[in-house]
Amino acid sequence: MNTAMQTTLELMDAKQVLGALKKHLLVDGFEIVVDLEKSEGARLYDAHGDRSLLDLYSFYASMPIGFNHPYFDQPEVREDILEGALVKVANSDVYTRRFARFVEAFTRVVGIAELDRYFFIEGGALAVENALKAAMDWKVRRNIAAGRGEFGTDVLHFRHAFHGRSGYTMSLTNTDPNKVKYYAKFDWPRVSSPRLDFSLPECERLAKAAADEKAAELEIMAAIESRPHRICAIILEPIQCEGGDNHFRREWYHTLRRICDQHEMLLIFDEVQTGMGMSGRNWCCQHFDVLPDIIAFGKKAQVCGIMVGRRLDEVPENVFKVSSRINSTWGGNFTDMVRSTHYLNIIEQERLVENARSMGERFLHKLLALQAEEPIVSSVRGRGLLLAFDLPNTETRNAFWKGCFALGLLTLRSGERSIRLRPVLDIRPEIIDESIALMRDQLRRMRG
Repeated sequence: MNTAMQTTLELMDAKQVLGALKKHLLVDGFEIVVDLEKSEGARLYDAHGDRSLLDLYSFYASMPIGFNHPYFDQPEVREDILEGALVKVANSDVYTRRFARFVEAFTRVVGIAELDRYFFIEGGALAVENALKAAMDWKVRRNIAAGRGEFGTDVLHFRHAFHGRSGYTMSLTNTDPNKVKYYAKFDWPRVSSPRLDFSLPECERLAKAAADEKAAELEIMAAIESRPHRICAIILEPIQCEGGDNHFRREWYHTLRRICDQHEMLLIFDEVQTGMGMSGRNWCCQHFDVLPDIIAFGKKAQVCGIMVGRRLDEVPENVFKVSSRINSTWGGNFTDMVRSTHYLNIIEQERLVENARSMGERFLHKLLALQAEEPIVSSVRGRGLLLAFDLPNTETRNAFWKGCFALGLLTLRSGERSIRLRPVLDIRPEIIDESIALMRDQLRRMRG
């Protein structure tokens, strides 16, 4: 008997893709149909427009390595990824050699010795969500043990923050009101964000930030005093990305660490976008010599989750000791773990965190030169490959962004008037040079 199964693997014409999707979905992204075979490195091939684009977008900063890296041409690598894609294993309940190999690779390449407990889940927002749950559990149990009662779930956060669009995280995110309006939210304390103003000369910039930090610290202390023992954590993106690529002085991170230590709160850094080498260090917080209690990660890691330190052990029955306090069916995506293992190998072998630092410096230098040439470009800033600059207003920024796309350059918007650049870790000098040339071309077109 012929048991062969018939399969239909033929793909539709690229020109039909957007129409097919629009029948069932809100299709409001780039008008791009990615050709995964023709795309290479930081050049994304659009089969819909039949053109190649320079990619400084990298799937919203989630793609660590450029397209079709030669590492993936190895037959054993392709076989490994295929094996990992055939079955979606429930990692929370059963275990595999590939799962263990991923955990070892993650620890070796980007792990932090003091944050050696991991929890994996699908989605950056859910990574943050479980960081919050770990902190809530920790604080409430401490309050119960101290005889205060069963409370302590408030989370202090900052203006211009983006931490996701799931349940708890919608109470934190406050960039675009449209993303959270009408949804149920908690009344958690929100304080000013003492960001550095890169439109000012350095001395003035630092002085203003120091003054803003003092004011923000007073807001934090007022929140603590008005909600005694109710705040379980302070959460911050080391660089607020969607909120406008907002940077802070290193002293600010140390202030937050001190406050958390003094007031029985956990310090959480949301490194979903800033982590995995983007800043020129494995984790952006390492630039500032501050160790949080929890780091939330995702995007370029391919697998999302949290890394947690031993401060949780101040509560013996914390979420890493009691079964099912935090969990999910899949415990992170098994196929993503297999792919991530290979990405981690490439990052390690090619020293791509160092590449992010050196290429980021090159890019920043060229952006500063562009700023000197073009009056409407201001506040160039960056750390590693986390790069951004401002334009005079939202309308001008949007016109620049659309014009760059028309010229074949993919960028991202952030804040009210910022352009952010998020290239892959293995970006090469020629991509930087070509990108700057296209930006210069677009600025001249806008100037007339």
